[in-house]
Amino acid sequence: MTPLAVDHSIFGSVAFLIEAEGKTILYSGDFRNHGRKPGMIRDLLNHLKTKTIDALIVEGTHFGTDREEGATEYQLEDRIVDLVQTAPALVLATFSALDVDRIVTLYKAAQKAGRIFVVDAYTAFVLYLIGRQAKVPRPSRDMGIRVFFNHLFERRNLDNIREKFQADRIELAEVLDEPAKYLMVFRPSMVEFDFNSQLPSRCRVLYGYWQGYLNKPDWVELQKQVALVDGDFIRAHVSGHAYVADIINFANSVNARTVIPIHTFEPQMYQDHFPNVTRLSDGIPFDVC
Repeated sequence: MTPLAVDHSIFGSVAFLIEAEGKTILYSGDFRNHGRKPGMIRDLLNHLKTKTIDALIVEGTHFGTDREEGATEYQLEDRIVDLVQTAPALVLATFSALDVDRIVTLYKAAQKAGRIFVVDAYTAFVLYLIGRQAKVPRPSRDMGIRVFFNHLFERRNLDNIREKFQADRIELAEVLDEPAKYLMVFRPSMVEFDFNSQLPSRCRVLYGYWQGYLNKPDWVELQKQVALVDGDFIRAHVSGHAYVADIINFANSVNARTVIPIHTFEPQMYQDHFPNVTRLSDGIPFDVC
């Protein structure tokens, strides 16, 4: 079994090439070709040039959606630069801190917009750990990054993490004194625990998750809180999963003897694009021929 790096919103994602008993299976895992490292799919396909793939198990998250094609992470960066530059006050970015591409996108956007990027301790620690393996921004003031210890972090008494970022710490009062200087990583829990149940006036919240979450009560309430202070709530996100056109191009390039749908609500749609689809049922063994 050989892990092959792929571009995905989560750092360290891989596909698996499985070779046994004269058969070869490629499992794509979650991947995309519109992130900050599109060359990873090219490298994977180059690795497979001499391989005959008997079965390709490939994700199809966006089959059945309007995501035939879409924006790239670099295009999102350009959009965020504009959103930050035109914001009248504090910009708050809410997203998964495990999405390292998004951290980099927000950092670069803050730099281009002339703002200081404020991360929470969790995001800072993610950058610290990933920085041992990849080139990512170092969470320090000389890189234009400050670290905010929010209430929930303070409550956990994680002194070893605190010590790593103490020199780069920023207090919330400093941010609120000059809100237009900052782009700040934000968690909805901060409304109650750090902002005393009232967000800063005219803040701009950039939402960086799947749009399907927006109907959940916590996000509905946050949007109300933003409106109360004359702020705006803007979806600023691209998916961590491949667009339909990229899935089709990838599968055609692999040219497997059979294509097996996974991670999709619409497995029947694979048959609209590939002549050799095998749809499997959970728990039923499948012999690779």
